This record gives sequence, structure tokens and C-alpha cells, in this order.
Amino acid sequence: MEADTGNQLAVDEAISFVRDLEGVLRASSDGDASAHTGAGARMLLSACRSDSDDLELQIREYQEKIRSCKEKIDKAKAETIPDDELNALQNKMEEKLQEEKQLLLRDEIDNLDRQRASIEERRDAIKKQKKDLQKAERIISMCVSVTNIMPNFEDQDQISGYIVDKSGKKIEKFEFEKTMPPVEICDRLWKKI
Repeated sequence: MEADTGNQLAVDEAISFVRDLEGVLRASSDGDASAHTGAGARMLLSACRSDSDDLELQIREYQEKIRSCKEKIDKAKAETIPDDELNALQNKMEEKLQEEKQLLLRDEIDNLDRQRASIEERRDAIKKQKKDLQKAERIISMCVSVTNIMPNFEDQDQISGYIVDKSGKKIEKFEFEKTMPPVEICDRLWKKI
């Protein structure tokens, strides 16, 4: 701004000097030279005024551009987040990410615990089934040794099996329809024994 004021003063001084020069030349005795010099001074004055007007227009344009840039800078500053606030937000975001990771890990651990419990329950159920199977095998073995009748559990369509001797050797095969009354089946088996 000070440079603009200095330039304006220099232009004003040049215009003033040209006017003074014109006045001196008009007062001189040589008319043609004076007229010629006056015409030159007027042309110089006109050129100075034109340059001055152009410079003033350019100064206003530059001042407008400077003002526009300052507004943009101020707007950008208003829209940007200060570093300390940005760091605080980033720290907060990292904390949230850590919390989410911990929640995910906790959920996964809970899921694994449920799977482990389910596997243990199944393992216990298999152990119980094995014990029940062994118990059933002992009961069947005892029944076979007492009754000499070995049932065939593979045949699901009818009641079948074998009559065995004391060593477990198959002596006679039997088959009954499932529709036959249980009392009749028992009577027939006792007769075969």
C-alpha cells in the first residue's frame, strides 16, 4: 500500500512538473518553439494521465485480488482443524478402534468358550453312550447266557435271532413278525429252548 502511495506521488509530481514546464514555455518569447514545446508537454501530460489511469486501474485490480486471496486464506483457516485438535481426534479414534478390537476379541473368546463347552458336552454324551452300550452288552450277554437266546438287532423288519448253546455256538435261527403278540413270541421261544 505504501509503495502504491509513493508511485501515486511520483506520478502527481511528474504531472505537476509538466504543467510548470508548459507554463514556462508559454511565457517564453520564441512562439513556434514555445508552441511546439507546449504541444509536446501536452502530449506528455496526456500520456502521463493515461499511464496514471492505467496504473490506478491495475492497482485496484491487484488490491481486489489480494483481498480475495485473504478471504480464501481466512476461509481455509476457518475450515481447517488445528493440529492439537486433530491429534486429539486421532487419539480418540485410535482408542475407539482399540475398544472395538477388544470387543471383537471378547466376542470371539465367548464364541470359542461356547464351542468348547459344546464339545465337552458331546464328549460327555459319547462317554455316557459308551457306558450305556457296555452296560447293554453285559445285560445282553447275561440274557444270552441265562436264556440261550441271542437277538439279531440288525434285522429291523422282524423279531429274529438265534438259539445258542453254552459255548455261544448258534444252534437254531428264529424269526417272528412284529405284528405277532409278544406273549405268543415268548411262548414259542420257550418251547424252542
